Amino acid sequence: MDTARFERAIAAIDAANAEDPYDKELRHSELATKWVRRLRPDATEALLLAARAHHIRRWAVPRPSYPEGRAGYLRWRRDLQRAHADDVSRILAAEGYDDATIARVQDIVRKRNLAGDREVQAFEDALCLVFVEDQLAEFSTRVDEAKLADIVDKTLDKMSPEGRRLVNELLSR
Repeated sequence: MDTARFERAIAAIDAANAEDPYDKELRHSELATKWVRRLRPDATEALLLAARAHHIRRWAVPRPSYPEGRAGYLRWRRDLQRAHADDVSRILAAEGYDDATIARVQDIVRKRNLAGDREVQAFEDALCLVFVEDQLAEFSTRVDEAKLADIVDKTLDKMSPEGRRLVNELLSR
């Protein structure tokens, strides 16, 4: 790993996230990086870059600009993944990353091959852990109990056994 290039890329991602008018994406990217490092102490550069950029400039694609309901939500999420992959691609290219590394980061951000790729699974686990650690309590005040239970179940279903163990650890604090 070219440490200086990696640090420049992280700084550029952080600078983009620091523009967040809601002041949360920089914190979430730092938390995702923390969880990836805990889940995968041997994390590759691509996985660390993807964790940092997972919601880069998320506010630029606002949820209210899509229809209500599950279909609108899923389309919004798909478009967000594409936007995040495009944004991080531009940053990594500007820092001199090769096409293969950029494509790998984009695949992780898009969660391609979630069921068969250990890095993508670690990425998903980290994102779910960020949700539980930093957003679940506030989120629970906005939805009814049945909807919250469904969301928690769907979150846990996407996670590895290690990820679920860490969620239980978080919730037992």
